[in-house]
Amino acid sequence: DDGRNVWRQTRRRGEVSSLARIEMMSSKNVGNTQEFNIQSTSSKMTFANCWDHFLKRLGINRGGNRVVPGLYALGKPALDSPVFVTANYSRSFDALRKALRDTDCYILVLDTFGINVWCAAGKGTFGTDELVHRTEETKLAEIVRHRKLILPQLSAPGVAAHEVKKRTGFSVEYGPVRAADLLEYVKTRNATVEMRRVRFTFRDRLELVPVELIQTLIIMAIVGCALFFIGGPMAATAAIAAVLAGVVLFPILLPWIPTPNFSTKGFILGGIIALPFFLAKLTGNHEVALWQRTGLACVYLLTLSPVTAFLALNFTGATTFTSRTGVKREIFTYVPIMAWMFGGGVILSITFTLIVVLGG
Repeated sequence: DDGRNVWRQTRRRGEVSSLARIEMMSSKNVGNTQEFNIQSTSSKMTFANCWDHFLKRLGINRGGNRVVPGLYALGKPALDSPVFVTANYSRSFDALRKALRDTDCYILVLDTFGINVWCAAGKGTFGTDELVHRTEETKLAEIVRHRKLILPQLSAPGVAAHEVKKRTGFSVEYGPVRAADLLEYVKTRNATVEMRRVRFTFRDRLELVPVELIQTLIIMAIVGCALFFIGGPMAATAAIAAVLAGVVLFPILLPWIPTPNFSTKGFILGGIIALPFFLAKLTGNHEVALWQRTGLACVYLLTLSPVTAFLALNFTGATTFTSRTGVKREIFTYVPIMAWMFGGGVILSITFTLIVVLGG
């Protein structure tokens, strides 16, 4: 079977995960589409799929597990079956096919380089050109009688619906935010206010913590070890605490830190984390003069706060209530402040350490 040979070659090239469990079908096996190359899938989640999702939650091989772009048949679609569009990030694809259980439909998978729908729309890979290209390449106009594509709502920033209509003849219809609402949406083709609402719940934020933590784990360990030998246990503990505040506490506490942007939220959280170390340094070792202890204590405020703030700013890429312009504005406004604070703290640390060592 030619389809199976293509699938094996694709797996050898490493373009998709071997865990995707998608069977390539020969053209003669797909209902009304005898002359077209359509792949088959199902709504069933295997243990391999679940394990794949678990690894992704840990940030392991996130970019390597991709679904082959193209047209998929779910169930036994016919000429009038709906066409849903998604990204080739395997979790996006799996969420869609799982939600469409007992539904006969087509799934058009765009090549987003293994990036989820919302992030791909922001980066332009889930965009007008790719949607037009994939529609034409799969000869979708010859497979279905209708001219309607159902896209996820969060793909809207990357797609110009009027351009798609002009270039392909297909109109774009935006479904609900979450795939779990699709079955209800398909019945009425009307999304309720609740279906349109973008939520970022405690559970959603908590699921992102392992990825954020693992991405910083090695650097955190190296910096902690280096500071242990340079500045002692307190310096190492302070650095680790600042990092953990940015990648663990910040996602959890995000809605309750009372400022409008991520950077200032991070500064506040970092300042709270730095305060115990500031007080410990200020009140400890009375053999050192108070002004010297004050200078060394300020090092913790100047260095820890910007570290936590930077990690908090980095978290904007994991949320759905930021925009590219807003993030750029934050970067240009607050990253220089972070750099000056951290640099000033390092200089202050070196200066006062030399003063103490030299007996000044």
